[in-house]
Amino acid sequence: MSVDKSQVKLRFFTREKEESLHVQDTPVYAPLSLRRFGLSEIVNHLLHSEKPVPFDFLIDGELLRSSLEDYLTKRGLSSETLLDVEYARAVLPPSYLASFNNEDWISSIDVGDKHIISGSYDGIVRTWNLSGKVDKQYIGHSGPVRAVKYVSNTRLVSAGNDRTLRLWKTKNEIAVDEETVEEGKTLAILEGHKAPVVSLDISDNSRILSSSYDNSIGFWSTNYKEMINVDPMEEALNGSDNKVSTAAKKRRKLANKDGSIRRRSPLSLLESHTAPVEQAIFDKTDNTVGYSVSQDHTIKTWDLVTARCVDTKTTSYSLLSMAQIPSLHLLACGSSARHITLHDIRANSSSKITQQQLIGHKNFVVSLDTCPENEYMLCSGSHDGTVKVWDVRSTAPMYTITREDPSVKKGVNDKVFATRWAQEVGIVSGGQDKKLQINKGDNIYKN
Repeated sequence: MSVDKSQVKLRFFTREKEESLHVQDTPVYAPLSLRRFGLSEIVNHLLHSEKPVPFDFLIDGELLRSSLEDYLTKRGLSSETLLDVEYARAVLPPSYLASFNNEDWISSIDVGDKHIISGSYDGIVRTWNLSGKVDKQYIGHSGPVRAVKYVSNTRLVSAGNDRTLRLWKTKNEIAVDEETVEEGKTLAILEGHKAPVVSLDISDNSRILSSSYDNSIGFWSTNYKEMINVDPMEEALNGSDNKVSTAAKKRRKLANKDGSIRRRSPLSLLESHTAPVEQAIFDKTDNTVGYSVSQDHTIKTWDLVTARCVDTKTTSYSLLSMAQIPSLHLLACGSSARHITLHDIRANSSSKITQQQLIGHKNFVVSLDTCPENEYMLCSGSHDGTVKVWDVRSTAPMYTITREDPSVKKGVNDKVFATRWAQEVGIVSGGQDKKLQINKGDNIYKN
């Protein structure tokens, strides 16, 4: 009996937890010309769905982005092959929800309980409610704020170009009345870096990692009582023959202004990188391990108990951002070469460094975050003015988010500096357009 060359034999299966989405594993014949939509129709027919469910399809763990015929041709397979096709509920597009106006460029974002905090180039940290009103502001940095992170609802930490970190507290978890903006109070200034501090991460055991353009990583506590006191006057007074540098004089002047605020030094400084460190993060499953990426092209793994670098992976380009996907043992790194690379944390330095490249951005990839609902998905912010949504099982982006505000001119004021993907809020991004933009990224399978 001759086999119809225009058809291919498929066996569908799924890892979805809902029993109602499981089909029988009897093979079916399908036309080679079918793409995702046609395959979705077949699965819905097999499920006897009253309301069709959109699906994505994977063959050998890779998302199908073409027709079945193109897939077979690309891999040199015959149409007589039996294909095991996995299906999973399709993710809905990240539709635009809202934009909030800020006074200056937004460098960094974090999302807490029904609030967003932003760090800005005007040196101010702001807490926004989800209606776009500023509830609290934190004024104290003497230069652009480059990183912000929540410690709790009434405490946060920020860092910036003034080379310091600041621990802040506010009295109230929520705004007391509609009109006033609560001013945050500086609990402590954390000193130790000699250049701008550009990223922060906080562990579940109250530790902070900061990365700096002085090539080092600071390791701190969110409790100032655990760190050693710093005397701001000491450095200025110890100048030889009273030849005090201009920078030291400036620091003394600032110290006098903030004279009553306690100052603390790091628990340790991690040194091994040979160029500016762009980001440092805690391992999500083990807070005694840290990872860092740098303009020196390397990814380093740190033992935070001994403050030693225990592994170095060298790539071919400056690395500007990172995010960990723990269930897949991967680190995703954004690069100056415009792509995102996926690295296996477990691979030793002599084995293949890069597992995969995600290609689509047209400029530096400076911010990455993972999806709270799907372990395979992440979002990336780039100087090309877009945020892209990826499934790491495909090398091409699923969706591209552009800047929505009409005042934004492409290539002039559209760079994205920060992006966060947060449960119950969505994909939040900010940058050169001075806007906090929110796109749908919550309930990614439901309209």
